[in-house]
Amino acid sequence: MDSTPAFVSRKSWKTREEMEADEARFLAPFAQKSGESRGRVFEQPRHAYRTEFQRDRARIIHARAFRRLEYKTQVFLNGTGDHLRTRLTHSIEVASISRTIARALSLNEDLAEAIALAHDLGHSPFGHSGEEILAECMHEHGGFDHNKQSQRVVELLEHAYPGFPGLNLTFEVREGLRKHDEFHQSPEEGGEKYRCPSLEAQIADLGDEITYYSHDLDDAVDFEILETRQLEEVAIWRQSHEAVTARYPDVREPELHKLIIGAIIDAQVRDVVATSAEAIAQAGVQSADDVRRQARPLIRYSEARHQANQELRAFLYKNVYYHPRVAEVNRRACEMLRAVFEAYIRSPDLLGDAATRRIEREGLHRTVCDYLAGMTDRYLMEEYARLKT
Repeated sequence: MDSTPAFVSRKSWKTREEMEADEARFLAPFAQKSGESRGRVFEQPRHAYRTEFQRDRARIIHARAFRRLEYKTQVFLNGTGDHLRTRLTHSIEVASISRTIARALSLNEDLAEAIALAHDLGHSPFGHSGEEILAECMHEHGGFDHNKQSQRVVELLEHAYPGFPGLNLTFEVREGLRKHDEFHQSPEEGGEKYRCPSLEAQIADLGDEITYYSHDLDDAVDFEILETRQLEEVAIWRQSHEAVTARYPDVREPELHKLIIGAIIDAQVRDVVATSAEAIAQAGVQSADDVRRQARPLIRYSEARHQANQELRAFLYKNVYYHPRVAEVNRRACEMLRAVFEAYIRSPDLLGDAATRRIEREGLHRTVCDYLAGMTDRYLMEEYARLKT
């Protein structure tokens, strides 16, 4: 009698081909299937039991640039509070929301997640204030934008393979990082120019917005720079507050505002799923490329939710991003960033050997910009202190 356990004697894993077949059966016709990927710039053999987008997700998570996000500011300077968000936690939260929306719409969760995890790999230290300073320093040398820098990170600056630069991600993930490009061109010679990226890329983009609106608000309450009377000015907060207290009449702080933030996110996601499903149906798209040919994105808010978010955005700029406790710290940090940039321009030998070797090909200013954009807040402050001595 054979005593071998059943799970040993039969195949108990899925091959990549079986996973791709599942995508073809269960995902919507307009989803981007991994088996239909336009591939990578540098050809590599496919994996036995991981799809192409699952491999991309792993490459991003294992990248040095991804690990450094732990020590990069989201809004409040990294290290000023144990529970405040960093670029890393923000990226993970964007990925979570993106997977939720993708699953609800029968789209490719792995692709949406990979794009979400990679979207801030090129962000500078010190948040958006640091980005503005780098843009000023690079004004006459090609500028600086963290979205384009994320592309540079995955296509050039990371070194994971001996034969070529970058992470060699699929076309579909790299397409999702080109947020502000007017066209998304197919990689084939003479390929079609598309107006929009995949629905999965559109989800990651809107997931980013949902995340930073709600979680920047959450952090601002934790950081005690907002008062209840101010929050009541915002319709989204008032509506969510009423919904939470109706369900939990005895709830008090700190649980109260956490539940309100959760209600805000839930309302945003529900609105996006319902509105996007209707837009997709009306467009009549039947493939991922049909989506790309649309004149405008199909993943969207309702008009009412869009207007409410504009109100929230204006409130955050007025009461959080430009608050003295935030702005003054960011101002001092950015003075350090500018000073280190100028020191490297004066003395390129201060750069590491790997960066110095890129000067001839990339130019001095771009090489310095790449080097600084990759720094964590902590390392830049240490470098500033070192250069001052």
